Amino acid sequence: MNLSTFSIIFAGVLLNSAAQLMLKAGARSLGAVSMGSTASLVQAAWGAATQPWIGVGLVCYFVSAALWIVALTRVDVTIAYPMLSMGYVIAALLAWQLFGESLSAGRIIGIAIILIGVVVLGRS
Repeated sequence: MNLSTFSIIFAGVLLNSAAQLMLKAGARSLGAVSMGSTASLVQAAWGAATQPWIGVGLVCYFVSAALWIVALTRVDVTIAYPMLSMGYVIAALLAWQLFGESLSAGRIIGIAIILIGVVVLGRS
């Protein structure tokens, strides 16, 4: 995989991770969504539709998907798809920083294993 293709994949992964974090920020502003009635679901849907973080997060997903399509024209899916796991690493670290989510020893070990796998795949 050349640097150009890796850059496209990495930009898509970054946008996908940003989308996750924006959706989380928007979901935090909504609070817990009750699944008890149609009215509560409609209210939650309206709240989500009018929440700016959720809107921007969805745009990031769309652009990320477009970059993914470009990447798939350049590299086998068996190489590209595992690269998406970098998104977990990025999202986990940023969620820890931005939202105070925990990073246990098990999660840190998992992140290290993911990074090793990405390096191995990138060199194959």
